[in-house]
Amino acid sequence: MAATAIDQNAKAVTPRQVIIVTVATIVYFLLSWQLVGFKTDQVFLAVLFNGLFYASPLTRRFILGFAIFIVYWIIFDYMKAFPNYRYNTVHIADLYNSEKHLFGIRFKGQLLTPNEFWKANHKVFLDVMSGVFYLCWVPVPLAFAAFLLFTKPKQFLCFALTFFLVNLIGFIIYYLYPAAPPWYVQLHGFNFIAGTPGNTGALSRFDDFCHAGVFKSIYAKSSNVFAAMPSLHSAYPVIVLFYGLKNRLGLINIFFVVVMCGIWFAAVYASHHYVLDVVAGIFCAILGIGIFNVALKTSHTFQRFLNSYHQIISK
Repeated sequence: MAATAIDQNAKAVTPRQVIIVTVATIVYFLLSWQLVGFKTDQVFLAVLFNGLFYASPLTRRFILGFAIFIVYWIIFDYMKAFPNYRYNTVHIADLYNSEKHLFGIRFKGQLLTPNEFWKANHKVFLDVMSGVFYLCWVPVPLAFAAFLLFTKPKQFLCFALTFFLVNLIGFIIYYLYPAAPPWYVQLHGFNFIAGTPGNTGALSRFDDFCHAGVFKSIYAKSSNVFAAMPSLHSAYPVIVLFYGLKNRLGLINIFFVVVMCGIWFAAVYASHHYVLDVVAGIFCAILGIGIFNVALKTSHTFQRFLNSYHQIISK
């Protein structure tokens, strides 16, 4: 009986934790208001985090683990306050011409980019298939992360931190090399138009087929139109597959391979990325995985951090 009471007490929220969570929530609201203005998404995120943190030890473990993904989402959201086109020239024509030179397809006497080829040869089946695959870019990594959190917490941390690192690499490249997506060229040519809103591209055909505005609602919240290079959509499934193979998940890895190839195809088919963007995304994933594993093997400070975080989410 006494042991049970001690165990329950150990799992209880401490006053220090209450203060940290409360202060973090207030700071998040104030900083968000200053940088990007008030949005209902911010309230939803704050309520979700606080609700799960206080609900039970199990939900607290879950949300503390997924705090890594929440920090990523916040950074991505705050990028709206610092458009990358303010800091470097946006690449439009040069990227388009490079794509055509390297991966151009001859069709009816013209040399087309793969995006243009599929725009001229789209099929309803491919519209639907591409939409389904493109919707996997967030649910599949997050579902895989949840699986690892409750089965292999240490591997979850490795996966989540690798995911975070790959995104940071991608964000840095966004600012060093702002790039317009293929749909931008299709709509606006090679003229740079600051503040261009997000666009569904060919994914609008999926919305029309399903009589829903799924992708319209997603791309209305786009943080930066000129962030096509690299394609982080293409990087995420590479990370998932790497950790799937590392943890010997068997047949599920076949599913990961299919999703990965499907997302790569959909990125080009839907005119959201050039093949060059996809290749760059794949290399970002490989680079991030490599850097993380080197740090894990060589940095004692990083190892201590990982062990401390592991203790938090394993309680």
